[in-house]
Amino acid sequence: MEFVRLEVDDGVATLRLDRPKMNAINTQVQAELREAAAEASSREDIRAVVLYGGERLFAAGNDVKEMADLSYTDMVDLADSVQQAVTAVAQIPKPVVAAVTGYALGGGCELALAADVRIAAEDATFGQPEILLGIIPGAGGTQRLARLVGPSKAKDLIFTGRFVPAEEALSIGLVDRVVPAEEVYPAARAWARTFRTGAAYALRAAKAAIDHGLEVDLATGLAIERQQFAGLFATEDRAIGMTSFVENGPGKAAFKGR
Repeated sequence: MEFVRLEVDDGVATLRLDRPKMNAINTQVQAELREAAAEASSREDIRAVVLYGGERLFAAGNDVKEMADLSYTDMVDLADSVQQAVTAVAQIPKPVVAAVTGYALGGGCELALAADVRIAAEDATFGQPEILLGIIPGAGGTQRLARLVGPSKAKDLIFTGRFVPAEEALSIGLVDRVVPAEEVYPAARAWARTFRTGAAYALRAAKAAIDHGLEVDLATGLAIERQQFAGLFATEDRAIGMTSFVENGPGKAAFKGR
């Protein structure tokens, strides 16, 4: 892959965007994101993932130059690809944290929204400025942002297209932590590393129950939870965890990820 790298170290994968100058997301980057997400999902040596755009910025958005001359029928053909790249990241069945430096705008913000947790630099800037181009977010921004911060705040950000500094993003729940810029990637890796020896299938079940539950009514969500909960009794880690709790107390289980 030319613009997306998957670097694995000690159970943690860094899914790194590297398309100079601004990590603009074009069709090639979208294809490489799907490929990297599929690999991160399937590899047993990867237990958690850090999304990262580098020390300078996360991603300044989708490639407007590439989209400028597209027709309606062109975009009908491409719209699925635009969404699927971000959805592939959102569906990685492992803990995913976005380490956001600099700008996370448009498609970059949508990519950050696909993570389970977002850690931002003090000088990071978020936004969905598509309205200023005469369009709306097309890679999940209208849906994931509203679910994360609520419909009123999402409408404010999307209707105005305004930029959101890190502290405001923290106050509205768009990000989970704000740290000095030089600490963003180490903090994200530290969070991801806590899952290296975790109960992998329980983590997977928890993510599925929460994500799918948000898409349905409460009764259906509870049914999803019951199914995931019961299914974990077929795992080796469940037996290890409960035996360890009875014999040694909480937090001492040596899980195998099976």
